[in-house]
Amino acid sequence: MTEKKLRGVGIGAGYFSHFHYEAWRRIPQVEITALHDRVRQKAEQTAAQHGIPRVYDSVEEMLDREQPDFVDIITPPTTHLDFVRAAAQRGIHVICQKPLAPTYDECVTLVEQARSAGVRLLVHENFRWQPWYREVKRLLDADVLGEPFSIYFRSRPGDGWGEDAYLARQPFFRDYPRLLMYETGIHFIDTFRYLLGEIETVYARLRRLNPVIKGEDSGQVVLGFGGGASAIWDANRYNENEARDPRLTFGEMRLDGSKGHIELDNDGHLTIKPLGQPSYRHAYTFERRGFGGDSVYALQRHFTERMLNDAPFEVAPEDYLKSVQAMEACYASAASGEVVRL
Repeated sequence: MTEKKLRGVGIGAGYFSHFHYEAWRRIPQVEITALHDRVRQKAEQTAAQHGIPRVYDSVEEMLDREQPDFVDIITPPTTHLDFVRAAAQRGIHVICQKPLAPTYDECVTLVEQARSAGVRLLVHENFRWQPWYREVKRLLDADVLGEPFSIYFRSRPGDGWGEDAYLARQPFFRDYPRLLMYETGIHFIDTFRYLLGEIETVYARLRRLNPVIKGEDSGQVVLGFGGGASAIWDANRYNENEARDPRLTFGEMRLDGSKGHIELDNDGHLTIKPLGQPSYRHAYTFERRGFGGDSVYALQRHFTERMLNDAPFEVAPEDYLKSVQAMEACYASAASGEVVRL
């Protein structure tokens, strides 16, 4: 019996697309048959690097000729509405990188496009799939820490200082009118929701440190959760971190619970400190492969398995809109200087 496969195509050949295409090659139930990028040479180079047989200059022509089961959209957010619409009109399922769209209303429109067409949509939000968060969630579910009541996360990736900030990897970051929360903070909002539940209140202070960019690159955010838990995200993309790979975990986390606390360091190690007992390094395994402990592969593996088994995704697009709403509340709070209640 021939194993069922999903046929996919990709849109985008930029920096982050390589994590996607490399991960797809390791999933035997998926075949990426073609890709498109607005720069033909970049598309051809990426296709050759990842063994993708065909390149198209037109998204519509690619979708019509290839008739794939799904399309993987790995492009800047201003393009997502049009690409999702093109896929939805043809009944093609979608996995789409975040930020989902430039505004909350456009995000809602994008989700409704997919829903009304009856196609499945998974937002490529990979931080919650990083292995340290999956392990922390498992420990919480096993009651190792008791009731969790606070998270403090300090993030200093150090990739946004100087005249050439972001140019090497993602130069479009420099022109985003909103940057820190829109591009990075949304990851942590979604991850904190994964660990602590639903957000009820938001307070944020945001500012720009590097004058060569348009958006904010520094901030402190306080999130209040149902049941009384809270999370503080203290971040800037300007100052440096001395870790060997500052972008592995993007920083350090401490989670406090009624039975003790757990700490995540810059190398992905977890240390548990039960109340009244010595701390110890918690043993678990992960690969320093791909992006963020191979989180892109983990998310795409999840997409594949749920598609093949006609099962729901861990995060429905409507649920992801709650993370987007909290991100928008950060900007509203920073503008007003007040707490925003969701």
